[in-house]
Amino acid sequence: MEEKRLERNTLIALLSINTFMFFFELALGLIAQSTGLLADSLDMLADAFVYGLSLYAVGKAVAKKASAARVSGYLQILLGIGVLFEVLRRLLLGSEPQSMLIIVVGIVALLANIVCVALIAKHRSGGVHMRASWIFSVNDVLANLGVILSGCLVAILGSRYPDLLIGMIISMLVVRGGIQIVREAREAEKPVQKP
Repeated sequence: MEEKRLERNTLIALLSINTFMFFFELALGLIAQSTGLLADSLDMLADAFVYGLSLYAVGKAVAKKASAARVSGYLQILLGIGVLFEVLRRLLLGSEPQSMLIIVVGIVALLANIVCVALIAKHRSGGVHMRASWIFSVNDVLANLGVILSGCLVAILGSRYPDLLIGMIISMLVVRGGIQIVREAREAEKPVQKP
């Protein structure tokens, strides 16, 4: 019972942080004309959905946990593909990413995700729903480092291509993470074979 309460409290904190960061990064990503920030904001939205679904799954049967993880995995795949289309659109139509805004927002997002990783770390070997949350959180830290790097490269090179590249890479990470979660959910749903 105590473990369920701790899981629930952790997931509520993660859900709150990621929901706030989605709106924060989306608004500033649009202002900064940054595909990297837009991709990262949608990743935050996917994470918020995952944490919400994981919150629903706390204390439920393995099948419900696996089902929640599977749905969150498919959602992450769809969002990642959507951002890939946005990268392509900006590649064809052009953009002028604002490097300093990208760097500052990237640092704020990195700090938020470090807090998330610290919160979820003690639950990472729990059920599939908590492992899904762990995967999302670790991927987010990597994505934030990429966004900060792309902002620096945009400033140094005076080119939009680093931002487009990091937007594409984050999108691919989002899709890969979704596929990994769907696989784990399927494995968790398989009946246990008796010897």
